[in-house]
Amino acid sequence: MIQLILGEKGKGKTKILLDKVNSEVRTAHGNIVYLDKSTKHMYELNNRVRLIDVSSFALCSSEEFVGFLYGILSQDHDLEQIYLDSFLKIAQTDEASVNGLLKRIRGIGEEFQVTFVISISISPDVLDAELKENIIAEL
Repeated sequence: MIQLILGEKGKGKTKILLDKVNSEVRTAHGNIVYLDKSTKHMYELNNRVRLIDVSSFALCSSEEFVGFLYGILSQDHDLEQIYLDSFLKIAQTDEASVNGLLKRIRGIGEEFQVTFVISISISPDVLDAELKENIIAEL
């Protein structure tokens, strides 16, 4: 399953994502991972949330990013939620390819029973109709 937070850069998507992860950690039964482009938000996250700075890994394509996700999933069978901030940057993708990648991640979530909460700097008009039902916040 995926949940999407959409909006232009600088509109407050990260704040919504951080509030959501810190709220969810209180009731989560499994582990939670937060992927970001830096460690800037480390002290804003509950200490039960595992922060991964994706920029520390030399990912060059969205295919490598998907492999990175599989690696995270293979190491933690109690993983319940994965939060992704600055999605276009950390996933090495662009607006033209975002629909295919989001559908692939949705399939991974269904296969492994993990919820992906994703913050993306795009307009809802870019998304395919079937992905628009996954929007939880639009700024």
